[in-house]
Amino acid sequence: MKALITGCNGQLGRGLQATAPEGVTLVCVGSAELDLSQPDLIAPFVESVRPNVIINAAAYTAVDKAESDADRAMAVNGTAVGALADAARSVGARFVHVSTDFVFDGTAGTPYAPDAPTSPLGVYGETKLAGESLAGEDALIVRTAWVYAPVGGNFVHTMLRLMKERPEIRVVADQIGTPSYAPALAAAIWKLIDVGATGIHHYTDSGAASWYDFAVAIYEEGRAAGLLDKDVAILPIATADYPTPARRPSYSVLDKGKTFAALGGPAPHWRTHLRAMIAGVQAASQ
Repeated sequence: MKALITGCNGQLGRGLQATAPEGVTLVCVGSAELDLSQPDLIAPFVESVRPNVIINAAAYTAVDKAESDADRAMAVNGTAVGALADAARSVGARFVHVSTDFVFDGTAGTPYAPDAPTSPLGVYGETKLAGESLAGEDALIVRTAWVYAPVGGNFVHTMLRLMKERPEIRVVADQIGTPSYAPALAAAIWKLIDVGATGIHHYTDSGAASWYDFAVAIYEEGRAAGLLDKDVAILPIATADYPTPARRPSYSVLDKGKTFAALGGPAPHWRTHLRAMIAGVQAASQ
């Protein structure tokens, strides 16, 4: 099987490369090789590669910047997805698209099912929802959230840096979701491809947390691993105390029952993956 992966330099793209099953030939591209903001380039590129599956791990993910850069966000998150899906069909390839919890407005009190009504709060979520629609009913769409990985810019690395630099940090405590460890997400995507899954699936680690909970866990695991060596005060704050251009859903835990059934079991708890990642970061720093 030949797989074309977009977004190869991102957290998920790297995870997909690292967890690819034996026998899969990878063609991995970043924006330098295929600029998704120029959808006219997509069809001829896909025709030249002729993959069996396309995994779109690329996205415009600057949630706040998207509010003032809507055209580019839509080009990458919406229009390009439709072009990739059309190109996949033209060469007989399966199409896999990665989406987000930001398609929901956060007003639910229980985890969002794949078929729950969508109502994005900002441009980023609107463009990702447009991409889902343009992917088509024959695509596999995997919604995820709060992605982090051993490499790349993410919440875990930001918190570790701030905890080394500052005696006190303030973290939003009234937004609830679930972290997703990129290598595990990548492995799940490969498994969903293997079992022939289509339609919308949800995947994150198990459990739920606020950003404050996540930060406290990062601190505790960092201290336990010897990565952090001083006391840091972590203070909970409200979303209203940390204004941003784009609104975030206050609750975006995803119902993963359908996906876990297809995978043969649930994902590990988010703290299990966090502990393993921090241990790896500590080992690499020695």
